[in-house]
Amino acid sequence: MSSSFSIDYADRIQTLPPYLFAAIDKKKAEVKARGVDIIDLGVGDPDLPTPAHIVSALQHAAAKKENHRYPSYVGMPAFREAAAQWLSRRFDLDCDPASEILSLIGSKEGIAHIPFAFVNPGDYVLVPDPGYPVYAVATGFAGGLVHKMPLLEKNGFLPDLEAIPDDIARRAKLMFINYPNNPTGAVADEDFFERVIIFARRHNIIVCHDAAYTELAYQDYRPLSFLQVPGAKEVGIEFHSLSKTYNMTGWRIGFAAGNAEIVNGLGKVKTNIDSGAFQAIQEAAIVALSADQHCVAELCRIYQQRQDLMVNALQTAGFDLAVPKATFYLWIKNPVGMDSAGVASMLLEQAGVVVTPGNGFGDAGEGYFRISLTVPEDRLREAGERIIKAIG
Repeated sequence: MSSSFSIDYADRIQTLPPYLFAAIDKKKAEVKARGVDIIDLGVGDPDLPTPAHIVSALQHAAAKKENHRYPSYVGMPAFREAAAQWLSRRFDLDCDPASEILSLIGSKEGIAHIPFAFVNPGDYVLVPDPGYPVYAVATGFAGGLVHKMPLLEKNGFLPDLEAIPDDIARRAKLMFINYPNNPTGAVADEDFFERVIIFARRHNIIVCHDAAYTELAYQDYRPLSFLQVPGAKEVGIEFHSLSKTYNMTGWRIGFAAGNAEIVNGLGKVKTNIDSGAFQAIQEAAIVALSADQHCVAELCRIYQQRQDLMVNALQTAGFDLAVPKATFYLWIKNPVGMDSAGVASMLLEQAGVVVTPGNGFGDAGEGYFRISLTVPEDRLREAGERIIKAIG
């Protein structure tokens, strides 16, 4: 029996670009099917385990029957208090846990939902290019228009705020920034954040700072919080994640902090969409934020060793790259005459090494590729040797 029933995706789905890592996974599977031993330096997913004291806290909390019910939409008071205390110790920030902090099911969730609180159809959102794809996708889902802010090497991979047309700035509701930066590894100083605050005040734009990598830094460098800079809390919100700091990517826990009205707007969206983070995970996150941070220092030490190893291999192979002060990424210039997709394809085919083409993060990422340092040192060393051989 024939049927005329058909499925039509909404326009917002039909116009989505292919998700970057899904396309990479498809190509990787094709090469792996030929028997090639793949070393994946593509996705930024930590290979090291969550510290044992955090896992133990979850095991204990998961056994509590009171944690098996719906949690608070905005987060347990104890979790928000722990987040406020962590911000105070780390950045000397004073945030009210009741009104200026909101729990998130991972910072990605908060980043994806905030346009729904403040962006009307036709409003602009200022998005870094290259940048985390969720900024632009979430803007489109909310009916907003994306204005890309190119991150260029000559500007230290900071957006040129003066290059944003006045008519776009007047219609913009949000600006996303992200330092330490994914994918470039760039960092921002207080002067840049001050200029962002002035720009935001002038045009009445909410600043959304993605601060997922503030704790992964090297050689005594301590990244700033945007909220540390005077006036930032008047115009902005900051998204923090436990995913990379404590190797908790699968746990899905983070928090937003900043201007109470902005936090409240995001909270209104969340109240109508999700039911909050599992309380047992919040209890474990309290332990992560409140305990001695030696595990974070050890993690940075490991990533520093990996960075040194991989930078040496890439430079031996003749690649041009800056050594980042933070994040577990390397942002590498393509060999002369090759585009980003071509480099990624060549390294996969000839070396069995997965890297991420820079143009997957935006048009301004063309000319680069990204390596993630999230594999064990022996595999990273082997990847470096394969790359040297393939290029040589």
